[in-house]
Parts: sequence; C-alpha cells; structure tokens
Amino acid sequence: MDGGWRTALDALVDQRYGALVARATLVTGSRVDALDLVHDALVVAFSARARFASVDEAEQDVCRAVVTLFVGRRRRRRDRATAVLLAARARWATSDPEPDVLGADVMAALAELSRRERACVLLRHLDNLSVQETAQLLGLSEGSVAKHVSDGLARLDARLGTTSSTTDGPTVQVLEREETSDER
Repeated sequence: MDGGWRTALDALVDQRYGALVARATLVTGSRVDALDLVHDALVVAFSARARFASVDEAEQDVCRAVVTLFVGRRRRRRDRATAVLLAARARWATSDPEPDVLGADVMAALAELSRRERACVLLRHLDNLSVQETAQLLGLSEGSVAKHVSDGLARLDARLGTTSSTTDGPTVQVLEREETSDER
C-alpha cells in the first residue's frame, strides 16, 4: 500500500475494524475486552514502522497481535512472577466473522468455555489452523491443544444440542468386499 503507515491504518480501520472487533470478541468472550485488545493490537502492528502491501496483510498482522496480546495477558494474570511471553507467528485465516454470524446461543456457549478451550476451538475451527499451528501460537503442546479442542467441542455440543466430529485426521471409509473361495 502506497502512502505510508497512516494510509494503511486508515484503510484497515475503515474496511475491517468491525471484523477485527468481532474476531477479538470470539477470542476474549467480551466485547469490551475485545475493543481494548484491538486498539492495543493496532498500536503493536503499526508502531514498528511496518509497511504493508495490502489491507489483507495489515489485517493478518493485527490478528496475530490480537492473539499474542490475549495469550500474554492471560499468562501474566495467571502467574505474573514466572510468565514468559512467547513470540507467536501463525497464519491467520482471512475470513471475517461478522458480529452476529454465530448467533447469541453460540456466543453464550463459547463464553462458558475456559479461555484455553475457547481459543483452541476458535483457532482450529473458525480459522482452520492445524493442531501444530494452534499449539505454536498458544505456546501449548499439541496434545494439550487436542484435549482443549475435544473438551471444548463436547461442552459446546452439550450446551447447543449438536454433534461435532472431533477427529483431526482424514476420514477413512471402510468398504465391504466379497469373500473369496480361498477365505472360506
């Protein structure tokens, strides 16, 4: 994007601010916290004299900052004395959730999940990150991510009356074959 960081920031805020807040609301569970988090993420993304080739590129950087800041705040609150923030870099899907796309019942169910369960479920299923990418981004083991996703989906299913597939691997279809004379 030509015209410097101010032009990029103006374009991002004009075109994608609502989507950024909606995404941050899914991560935090609170619109008020999401607004603060998006503002802080914008400062982080644009304070390093970053140059973005497009609004999409700027948005991806802000989205990464949202998750990084959220995880960092959780760690500091949990254990201020020993928290070590990890630099997080991951591909962030570019689909923009609209504020009401999930519905009030899903938002309420997501709010009942633990923060880790919510973060893992959203990164895996809304943003289509792999278990490995989610683990790297959140600073967790792959097994922990799989467990949080499984537990989170089970709680969502119970609350919403749905059934989710928790398999991360490919689905294998078993075909029946006819018995041969040698096998009889």
